[in-house]
Amino acid sequence: MRVDRRRRRTAIIGAAVAALGASALTIVAAQGASAAEGCEVEYDVVGDWGSGFQANVSITADEPIDGWTVEWDFTGAVSGISAWNVTGQSLNGSHFEASDAGWNGSIASGQTKEVFGFTASGTAGDIVNAAVNGAVCGEGDGEQTTEPEPTDPDPTDPPPAGTPVERHGQLSVCGNNMCNEDGQEIQLRGVSSMWLHWQTQPYAQNLSALEWMRDNWNIEVFRVAMGVEPEGAYLDDPDGWKAEVETVIQNAAEAGVYVIVDFHAHQAHQHQSEAVAFFSDLADRYGHLPNVIWETYNEPEQVSWTGTLKPYHEAVTAAIRAQDPDNIVVLGTPTWSQDVDVAAASPVSGTNLMYTLHFYSCTHAQWNRDKANTAINAGLALFVTEWGASAADGGLDGRVCLDEAQRWVDWMAANRISWTAWKLDVGTDSTNLLSDGAPLTGGWDGHLHGHAPFVIANLPQ
Repeated sequence: MRVDRRRRRTAIIGAAVAALGASALTIVAAQGASAAEGCEVEYDVVGDWGSGFQANVSITADEPIDGWTVEWDFTGAVSGISAWNVTGQSLNGSHFEASDAGWNGSIASGQTKEVFGFTASGTAGDIVNAAVNGAVCGEGDGEQTTEPEPTDPDPTDPPPAGTPVERHGQLSVCGNNMCNEDGQEIQLRGVSSMWLHWQTQPYAQNLSALEWMRDNWNIEVFRVAMGVEPEGAYLDDPDGWKAEVETVIQNAAEAGVYVIVDFHAHQAHQHQSEAVAFFSDLADRYGHLPNVIWETYNEPEQVSWTGTLKPYHEAVTAAIRAQDPDNIVVLGTPTWSQDVDVAAASPVSGTNLMYTLHFYSCTHAQWNRDKANTAINAGLALFVTEWGASAADGGLDGRVCLDEAQRWVDWMAANRISWTAWKLDVGTDSTNLLSDGAPLTGGWDGHLHGHAPFVIANLPQ
């Protein structure tokens, strides 16, 4: 089942269609030099983050097409565009034009083919005056139909065969380990997004990218790090960023991958009411899914566990449990999620609770593992939701410390501690997994950066 909460709109050219955020517009084009009559161009806005958006473009051919050029005018204010799988792309004012890349130029009779995608700066709006191979879209009668909005992911729909969720099902905490629905101890491994509002492109929200990582990197879990406090993050736009998190949850359900919903904050205890509202709503609507893991606080700073963090976790966990009685909740620990031994001395009451441990191998070494071993011996279940083979700043100096990182990876394997590595984005930091030019949709074998080869080598083989 395609998990998609977008409202899909189908219109014949000539219809005045209002902009509705994330939507799809199908345009009926007249026959051109090599475009058959009845050819359709579908403009599908799959992500909108206010200052920009992402869209996919599909063509349906009643008769064969061998090579295409598509053009249209945007109704929204678009100031820049970056498309993939095309040649000759151009944006002049509101007018956009692009041609096939050769391998995607042929479309069989009756076939619908997604031919390219793009990200753009500005507002999405709709597209008008579309043409295929120079043939302006035909006249329409203004008819517009609206299909029912798709429902949320259905827990009775089985995850895709062979996927991590199909193999392991509903997770639980057994002792101080994670277990699958058969009660077997498991270790999940995967990667984390960048702070969503600081991504160079919306890699985290792209279903094709997630499926590519599942099939090529063998990730089992993906962490969506929703920034909370910085300018432009959740506190500035709660509805917008919660919607982006929902996109990742829905994609993960469709891909059969576990997803960690991370309230990515350093002062979340100062925003407890916002955290309660955020998790209450999402737990109500997605807590029925077996692949969702809640992370209530990314990296608390140097604040009291018993006086500040534990009461915060108790309040937020209670809100989650009112809607979702069984999915795992991961609790942040003091000193940027280093002091798991402090949390172990006074754990939060409840079931299926785990505790966050973070490390960066150029900064954190055996002394930090000793603290973690103390917590494990006290019965605490740990989840390393973020780590890097770099300094604790994420590798601003570009260094990697692979020997110490291997000690950490071996220790996590020995203790069956699940992990997600930081971070899926492009940039110079040594924890950025991708290099410049990495396409949005996957296919990154030639675009690995920093500690990425080490991370990928330690994912399931």
